[in-house]
Amino acid sequence: MVLYTSPFPNSFLSVLHSFSWGLIFPCYWLADRLVGSFVPTTYEKRQRADDPCYFHALCIIITTPIYLALLVASLPFALIGFLLWSPLQSARRPYIYSRLQDKSHASGAALLTEWKAAGSGKSFCFGSANVCLLPDSLARFNNVFNTQARAKEIGRRIRNGASRPQIKIYIDSPTNTSISAASFSSLVSPQGGDNTNRAVSAGIKRTTSMEYKGDNSGSNNSEDREDKGGSGEPNEGEENTCIVRINGEDNGHMSDTETDTANGQAHASGPAEPSLEGDAEISKTPNHKQKEGDSGSLDSYSASRESLVKVRVGDGTVDQSTVNNKLLYKASIMKKTSVRKKKHTDETFDHEISAFFPANLDFLCLQEVFDKRAAEKLKEQLHHYFEYIVYDVGVYSCHSCCSFKFVNSGLLFASRYPVMDAAYHCYPNGRGMDSLASKGALFLKVQVGSTPQDQRIVGYISCTHLQAIAGDTTVRCEQLDMLQDWLSEFRKSTSSSSTANPEELVAFDVICGDLNFDNCSSEDKLEQQHSLFTHYKDPCRVGPGEDKPWAIGTLLDPDGLYDEEVCTPDNLQKVLESEEGRKGYLVYPTSKNHSSSQKGRKASLKGNGRRIDYMLYTEEGLYLEWKVEVEEFSFITQLAGLTDHLPVAMRLMVSTGEDDP
Repeated sequence: MVLYTSPFPNSFLSVLHSFSWGLIFPCYWLADRLVGSFVPTTYEKRQRADDPCYFHALCIIITTPIYLALLVASLPFALIGFLLWSPLQSARRPYIYSRLQDKSHASGAALLTEWKAAGSGKSFCFGSANVCLLPDSLARFNNVFNTQARAKEIGRRIRNGASRPQIKIYIDSPTNTSISAASFSSLVSPQGGDNTNRAVSAGIKRTTSMEYKGDNSGSNNSEDREDKGGSGEPNEGEENTCIVRINGEDNGHMSDTETDTANGQAHASGPAEPSLEGDAEISKTPNHKQKEGDSGSLDSYSASRESLVKVRVGDGTVDQSTVNNKLLYKASIMKKTSVRKKKHTDETFDHEISAFFPANLDFLCLQEVFDKRAAEKLKEQLHHYFEYIVYDVGVYSCHSCCSFKFVNSGLLFASRYPVMDAAYHCYPNGRGMDSLASKGALFLKVQVGSTPQDQRIVGYISCTHLQAIAGDTTVRCEQLDMLQDWLSEFRKSTSSSSTANPEELVAFDVICGDLNFDNCSSEDKLEQQHSLFTHYKDPCRVGPGEDKPWAIGTLLDPDGLYDEEVCTPDNLQKVLESEEGRKGYLVYPTSKNHSSSQKGRKASLKGNGRRIDYMLYTEEGLYLEWKVEVEEFSFITQLAGLTDHLPVAMRLMVSTGEDDP
């Protein structure tokens, strides 16, 4: 299948389309600005409340007649442009495929060779988010604004979160679990000066061994040390990971490590907690070259670019304040113990509310990227990390759908692995406002490796966005039926294998997206019992009408987006970790017996909010000798203040056994 790298089959149609849109755009922009000036967000209302001179009201009085006059003047040109633009959509392709042209930053081909080195298996990380990149006037009805700036910042945060090193802490001692379950910390970049790294290493060597592998500088500032076996050892081929293994066999002591950051990051351990027994081994393998603009703040405009790291060893203290100007990585910490003290002891995988996107994010599915200019800005930012991107997905005008479509599907897909095939289908049964957008499903086939016998290892990913209007349960169920049928057809049409001669081995099949129903509302019972959930597994779900206790809602209360308690990733993370915090800032199912005010009915709320953003996976149709398991699941707060949804992420482990097939 040919991947479309341009929206039209020839340059003449592309030029004609650009000309027609150029005639339409002034009218579109003026109407957007005019409507937007009368729909303020809560953030703007608070700013204007402190304006004693009513400056904004004066600006509206002056600019409104100007906008109206210009809008009327642009209407004839917009009409001519529309008459040219509309018939051109019949020749338009359903998506645009973009591949990073800078070969120095391209890494997709190199990733394909890692499967052979992975030994018993390899993990893949998937992310999904509804980013609400509508035209600015429409986005304001969701209490977000400045779509163009938000698009750039969303892309920057995602790539910075995904490209950071990953830290995993494994505690073998069942008697000591004093490391706090913080979801993030700071790690001194190995790219700093030799003297700096030697000073840190020298202070830590009394109890630990530190090793940086694959450093661009080529320096190794600590003893070379390799792990041979051991329980809980991570798989080979896991990139960009800093692993801390703490054994409880020695009588040595490791003191606490404090990480104090200017924007209030969590500590790896509290200063009053007892020291850990055993040795710790740390190894770090960078995954990406440090790119310009990738360092520094990962979560907000105002966060500091410097951190203070202190390492206490015995009676001495190594103060790292002398290297404040060195850029620090922020990395996620995952704690595993041989006897793990979990609130939900029956869970087989890690789960958390994280302030960052997972390190080594492999695939990203976004919804509501409706604005074309915002999509371009977002794509440019994501290309700093993802080599392959499919965007501007959907159809316009009356092409291939029953009703007229003013905007595309809003779907965007980004991948570190090569895309082999792609297909899009539009849901023909949209109703109300949703019928104006070409909501549908995007299906992708990616190559993630090859076997020693040169068999391709592939995976399937589907990204979708269902009907949003409450009460349209029948419409959503019909769309889920179509989703399954289209996916089955896509897999058959793109498969080059047979049972007798498998040229391809399927490693995973994942569905991501905003399904616009939750698993606990009584109004969504029909969707909860859909056959999709018999073929695909939801890691957050126990059964129809019941979520796992740790699962939380992904739909934020728009009125509280700019409250100080939740306007930063760190603050939102802390709020969502408490039940009372979730009641104040997540949307809960509506109740006819209580007040419709979100905060006024706190006492009556049950559950953890409406979880409408899903990540599903299946074990059906995969290579028979392989096993797929969830390794981690995260609810992410890194886009706090930028969208009214919580992104979600899932890491799957594909286990192949000791030998490759």
